Amino acid sequence: MDWLGGRQDKIETALARRHLSAGGLVLYDLSSSWMEGSHCPLAARGYSRDRKSGKTQIEYGLLTDAEGRPVSVEVFAGNTADPIAFIAAAEKVRSRFGLTDVVMVGDRGMITTARIKALAEIGHMGWVTSLRAPAVAALAADGGPLQLSLFDEANLAEITHPDYPGERLVACRNPALAAERARKRNELLAATEALLAPVVVAVEAGRLVGAAKIGLRVGRALNRYKMAKHFDIDIADDAFTYTRRTGAIAAEAALDGIYVIRTSVGAETLDAAGVVETYKSLAGVERDFRCLKAIDLDLRPIYHRTSERVRAHVFICMLAAYLVWHLRRAWAPLCFTDEERPTRSDPVAPARRSGAALAKASRQRHDDGGPLHSFGSLLDHLSTLTRDEIVFTGGARIHKLANPTPTQRKAFQLIDSTVPMTLK
Repeated sequence: MDWLGGRQDKIETALARRHLSAGGLVLYDLSSSWMEGSHCPLAARGYSRDRKSGKTQIEYGLLTDAEGRPVSVEVFAGNTADPIAFIAAAEKVRSRFGLTDVVMVGDRGMITTARIKALAEIGHMGWVTSLRAPAVAALAADGGPLQLSLFDEANLAEITHPDYPGERLVACRNPALAAERARKRNELLAATEALLAPVVVAVEAGRLVGAAKIGLRVGRALNRYKMAKHFDIDIADDAFTYTRRTGAIAAEAALDGIYVIRTSVGAETLDAAGVVETYKSLAGVERDFRCLKAIDLDLRPIYHRTSERVRAHVFICMLAAYLVWHLRRAWAPLCFTDEERPTRSDPVAPARRSGAALAKASRQRHDDGGPLHSFGSLLDHLSTLTRDEIVFTGGARIHKLANPTPTQRKAFQLIDSTVPMTLK
């Protein structure tokens, strides 16, 4: 581990030289994992993406190419803010990897207005991100440029606003997302009212008296689903009523399914549809995090005490994620994975699987007739290919390789290898 950690810079530089290029896209996102123990200098309390609020944690930023292939990872203290980590990643791209004129892609919490100014100081660094909900609402308020009429004939449109000089704003409306947000809001409103109703009954029956006590019960109910902004509350020592803020709810509902992507990249490089596709490519980094933390690898929890060992641990996991990325591509014919994703005609609409992938899934078998696998079940199947050592009376020993199944042979063929007859 120490040997590999000491070579992280050289390995990442080689990966960057192989997969990144000037003028290309660089995707970046931040995640966290909790720590066990209390002596690591990097361990700190911060926003836990693992919902482990009682644990210290570390944070790590993953940098990938446009296809989500891991290239570099950096570990930060557990209380590091997302924008600080992002600027560290931008500096790494420029100084260590020697790349300029690249486009950094990050979510709205990562590339803030302050970070945009910092990128401008670095120079030759484009960016793509999105606006937060209050900023989107401001664009729609008081006859602003973001109006529903923009989406009468298309689901995306470019707009401008004086608050964003020199930037391009691409407004999108996804009806499927709008329906989902409306459903979720209605469910949360109903669930909050279900918590408030017993409080009303208790107050009317005289079992709950006093504005302070009533307020505590009401506060817990409102905070349970974060719906306080949608209710008007009236509390007295012996009375309690609530009503929905229909105007605020309607104003929020009007923006359901609408999001705005902002970028410094000119139209000659990326058209409006390309900007949307570029931002949605962040899903590749999210898949890598799922691979690292939950599906293929066990990055969490972390037990190391020294900062160097923690960084080496995370780097090993990143290299494993790099290997998994390539194995998933190579073994797509044996899995439910879409081998050739169809080109999107509509970048705003949800992605769909190809006809070939749907047909393969309906058959539940791949082209060679064997059963289809998930990536995890394929690894489980490959683990049954064993090499046994047989010891005879008198001390003689022989090694015997189990007969590979057709699926196992095909898996090795797809990675241009053969089943090894000897172990080195």
